[in-house]
Amino acid sequence: MTDGAVLAAALVAGLAGLARGFSGFGAALIFIPLASALVGPRVAAPLLLVVDNILAAPLIPAAWRRASRREVATLAAGALVGAPLGGWVLLHGDPIALRWGMSGLALAMLGLLVSGWRYRGRPSAAASLGVGAAAGLFSGAAQMGGPPVVAYWLGGAIPAQRVRANIVLFFAVSGAISGVVYLAGGLLDQEVLRLSLLVGPAYGLGLWGGSRLFGLASDKAFRGICFLLIAVAAVLGAPVWG
Repeated sequence: MTDGAVLAAALVAGLAGLARGFSGFGAALIFIPLASALVGPRVAAPLLLVVDNILAAPLIPAAWRRASRREVATLAAGALVGAPLGGWVLLHGDPIALRWGMSGLALAMLGLLVSGWRYRGRPSAAASLGVGAAAGLFSGAAQMGGPPVVAYWLGGAIPAQRVRANIVLFFAVSGAISGVVYLAGGLLDQEVLRLSLLVGPAYGLGLWGGSRLFGLASDKAFRGICFLLIAVAAVLGAPVWG
């Protein structure tokens, strides 16, 4: 892995962190397609897992107090099924096919976000298990499990503060599940940990910058920019470019 590839991965991480720090979404959808083209999909996914979960750890205590822990636990039970399947795909899939799949998944998740569709039904155990399994599958394969969960919880009558706490807590739990899966599959190795030390500061700086921009720019305009960045990342990350 060249120094240029590592530097480019750090720049992509900073951009992904900026998007998440401002809007709360989009980090994986921007980082994974581009980083997969730079360092390979089997490095990109566990790399984002390590960096994002460490930097998001301070949010967990407040989320634990405010979240509906029963609802989070139901989704997490689904993720216990989906994440190992996603991890198996990441571990055994052809790298080129994985890059195509990650770019396609990023575009599909972008379509879900842009559409504004939200689940309007009453949350049920069966629906929560299904959404949790889908989120776990996408997280295990590409760390892109956020959009299904956001679409599921934002459509109901749950207060916004509790929705945010639910999402933060679920991501922490699903991240731990994916971490165990990656560790068992040998994906969390010394290379990933070394890269996390190099890429992590850029991601953290992006998070800080994005949070500082929040309230200074139009939310609609910045979300539009994030959507555009996701689309560009998905296209540029596709193997068609070599």
